[in-house]
Amino acid sequence: MHQYIDKKLWTGRVDSKTDVKTFRFHQVVDCLADIYSLKKENAFCIIGFESDEGVKRNKGRIGAAKAPNKIRSFLSNFPSSILKGQQLIDTGNITCEDNKLEKAQEDLGAHVSTILAHDATPIIIGGGHETLYGHYLGAREHLGENASLGIINIDAHFDMRNDEIPSSGTMFRQILESDKNAGYLCLGIQPFGNTESLFLEADRLGCTYLLEEEVTENQNDQVYKAIDRFSKSHDAIILTLCTDSIAISEAPGVSAPGPFGLSSKVVRKLLKYIVSQKNTLSFDISEVNPLVDEHDKTTRLAAYLVAEVLQNFNRTIKNGMKEDNE
Repeated sequence: MHQYIDKKLWTGRVDSKTDVKTFRFHQVVDCLADIYSLKKENAFCIIGFESDEGVKRNKGRIGAAKAPNKIRSFLSNFPSSILKGQQLIDTGNITCEDNKLEKAQEDLGAHVSTILAHDATPIIIGGGHETLYGHYLGAREHLGENASLGIINIDAHFDMRNDEIPSSGTMFRQILESDKNAGYLCLGIQPFGNTESLFLEADRLGCTYLLEEEVTENQNDQVYKAIDRFSKSHDAIILTLCTDSIAISEAPGVSAPGPFGLSSKVVRKLLKYIVSQKNTLSFDISEVNPLVDEHDKTTRLAAYLVAEVLQNFNRTIKNGMKEDNE
C-alpha cells in the first residue's frame, strides 16, 4: 500500500524564513499528494519501503520497517545547499501489509518506474534488503527488457540463497536466473558471512565480487577499476547499500551485524564514486534497524550516507536518459 507523507514529519531548526542560504531540507522538501503530478524536472524523489517481511523470512532481526521515517527525521536538518539546486521531493512510503512481500515489491517497482519516467532520481529508503528487488523491478520496467542493467551492491552477503520462499537473502539469485541482461557486482563480501555453497552460486551466476579485506583504503585503485569496468559494460546502473556491510562498532542497528565490516569512511567513498558515474540511475539503502540501534548511531549514519549520495549524484540527463559513460 502507498501512503503519502505529511510535511509535519520533516521538522528542524529554522535560522531564517527568507535567507535561502540558511535553509535546511525540511524547509525545501515538497511532499507530493500524487506521484503522477510529478513534473519533468531534475529532482531527487525519496520513497520509503516499510518492510522487514523479507528479513523475517530470512530469520534476521525485525525492525527495518521503522527506518524510512526515522531516517527522514535525521535528514531534515541537513543544509539544502547539498542539493546543488536540485529539487527534493518526498513521494511517500510503500508499506508491506499482511506479509504480502511480493505485492509490496511490485508496488515499489511501479513507483520507481514512474519516478524514472519523469526524469527524476529515486532515492529509496528501506526496509530490509528485500527493498532491492522492488528497486530492480522499477528500473527494469523503465529501461525495457533489452537494456543491460548492472546492480552494484555494497554488502557483507551475496543474498543469493536458494530458498523456496523469496526473502531478503534471495534477491540476486532471483534476478540473475530470470534476467539475462542483468549483471551483479558485490563489494565487501565477508567469508565468515557466506557459506561455500554461496560462493559457488555466485560463480555459477556470473557475479563479480570483492572481499571486505580487498575493499580497503589501500586498495582504492583496484576497487575503482572494478567499478569502472562494470559500469562501462552496462547501459545503466542501480546502486544498493546494505548497512550490515559496515562494522558493528559504527553500525550496530542493522538486521545482521558483523564485527569485520567496512568502515563508514570507505563506504562513503564508494558511494560518492559510484553515484558520480553518468549511467547510475538510482540508489537504495537497506537494513537499518532502529529498534536495535544504539543512541540512533546507525540511523544517523544512514542519513549522512544518503546526504552524500544527494550531494554527489551525477544528474546528467539527455533525452530522458543519462548519458553513456565516457
